[in-house]
Amino acid sequence: MTTTVITNIGSLVTNDETLGEGPLGLIEDAAVVIEDDAIAWVGPAAKAPSADGAFNAQGRALIPGFVDSHSHLVFAGDRTQEFNARMSGRSYTAGGIRTTVAATRAATDAELEANLVRHLHEALRQGTTTFETKSGYGLTVEDEARALRIAAAHTDEVTYLGAHIVSPDYADDPAAYVELVTGEMLEACAPYARWVDVFCEKGAFDGDQARAILTAGKAKGLTPRIHANQLSFGPGVQLGVELGAASADHCTHLTDADVDALANSETVATLLPGAEFSTRAQWPDARRLLDAGATVALSTDCNPGSSYTSSMPFCLALAVRDMGMTPDEALWSATAGGARALRRTDIGRVTPGARADLALLDAPSHVHLAYRPGVPLVAAVWQRGVRAV
Repeated sequence: MTTTVITNIGSLVTNDETLGEGPLGLIEDAAVVIEDDAIAWVGPAAKAPSADGAFNAQGRALIPGFVDSHSHLVFAGDRTQEFNARMSGRSYTAGGIRTTVAATRAATDAELEANLVRHLHEALRQGTTTFETKSGYGLTVEDEARALRIAAAHTDEVTYLGAHIVSPDYADDPAAYVELVTGEMLEACAPYARWVDVFCEKGAFDGDQARAILTAGKAKGLTPRIHANQLSFGPGVQLGVELGAASADHCTHLTDADVDALANSETVATLLPGAEFSTRAQWPDARRLLDAGATVALSTDCNPGSSYTSSMPFCLALAVRDMGMTPDEALWSATAGGARALRRTDIGRVTPGARADLALLDAPSHVHLAYRPGVPLVAAVWQRGVRAV
């Protein structure tokens, strides 16, 4: 066993109220001991035990590694022109998601994996130590299965999203596509995935279709997640809660009944402010959810069309500025909240027994993540106990 002590931590966020002050479990002038890939000890620097190696944090803040619980990273192609037109107030007639589907189908496995790895390294440099990612840009049995196979080589948090949109090949027969997604495609994809997801929205899949897809996924051992209530009011949130979804993602257009359902369930409301930023859409009301008692996570929704950012610090700053969250709430949601959305207890916190995923900030406090938006504040990252950045 190898041990390392990180000492002289100015401010440590543990996300464990039994270890420190408030919901973030803050400890000032702290130390952390890593043993192999896990946290072995947390407490005041003056009481830190000896270790094989030492790292001096020089008074800077240490936080749990970010948990990005919603991304779409297995893709090819570029949608710069679409974004440029949207931001310039011009109409744009290209195919949106279908553009990415065409490029992804045409890409080799090596090209898709290289693009995935590039984005993972980009995210790691910004403090993300756990990520979930989805299929959804292949929409054929072969292309969805290979997307999940590629993703599964890099994360345990893999989501089958054959129901992203109705495949262009089935534009005239959506029912047949739902049959494919719940049948042959599911059979091919389930061995690589932990989760099943569906885009429940006008223009994608309605409530009945979404129910059939998630129910079929559950029967194959996959746990539901759901893209819900992003563009309009609809049945997504209520359906997700009813079916025991780990998270309902987006949650922009919510009725009081939707909020109550989330607050009285284990389903996490995962908010994705990068999507609203990149589309100039209405911001989700995080304050409303938090005040009702719902569990909230923050994630990037990194994808080439509507939220092409891998930066959890950027999304955290947006949540504070435009969604009614405090800096403390936003950090909790970007770490412990993401862990809840993935039903994980070994990540998103700095407490003995947890995985040693840590981000050192070039700042005295985690508040600087929102206070200094756009500044590369992550100075070092430990992933599974190894200093990776």
